Amino acid sequence: MIHSTAIIDPLAKIAEDVSIGAYAVIGPMVEIDSGSHIGDHTTIYGPTTIGCDNQILQHTTLGGAPQDLNYKGEPTRLIIGNRNTIREYASINRGTVNGGGVTQVGNDNFIMAYAHIGHDCQVGGQNVITNSVSLAGHVQVGDQCNLGGFSLVHQFVRIGSFAFTSMGSAINRDVPPFVIVSGNYARSYGINRIGLRRKGFSVEVINAITRAYKLLVRRRVQRDDALQQLEPLVQKFSEVRLFVDFLLSSSRGIVK
Repeated sequence: MIHSTAIIDPLAKIAEDVSIGAYAVIGPMVEIDSGSHIGDHTTIYGPTTIGCDNQILQHTTLGGAPQDLNYKGEPTRLIIGNRNTIREYASINRGTVNGGGVTQVGNDNFIMAYAHIGHDCQVGGQNVITNSVSLAGHVQVGDQCNLGGFSLVHQFVRIGSFAFTSMGSAINRDVPPFVIVSGNYARSYGINRIGLRRKGFSVEVINAITRAYKLLVRRRVQRDDALQQLEPLVQKFSEVRLFVDFLLSSSRGIVK
């Protein structure tokens, strides 16, 4: 299961059924749980914890030092959940002390070639992060997002669950849940209706989210008036509450 050319530090903890390819390098304070595969020429620095059944393909770099001029070698961490696929040449950095000390990736994500997840990012589950997407430090990504190729996300930006970014988007403000954004700099282009239908959202829920989007993002309605109009939908649909709460908690402003 472990190629003879792989270099594994004695302080690494590797489950018995983990497979490790040729010329991989596994550093100290790395933990890899059962069922995972580590591809050829992959490098994993510690402290890094990797869960079960991950597919980490060749030339990937995980747990490298954060690209932060204030980082002074502190023992920060990278935590990766279960059943993720991380493709060729992707890189994920550890956290920084000022950012909480942890970069974290959830479960069931598909992270494509050359993608970069910077220090202190918090990535949820079931996301598709396509080729050459770059997340700067402290970015938060919800669940079931689709980030198009070469999307660039500014530090401290939040991307809400079920959002969609088209290829080449430059995103410097928060992206609300369920919304499609595109462009440099990105603008919003409505609700991700096709994606939501594919994920099993009912027409009634999609229409309610669309109503919230139109009132809070597109129309020039005073926020208090819009919130008052949306109160029945907030009470009825948890998805509308998620959308409204995200907008109200945004400190950077949202993509419009």
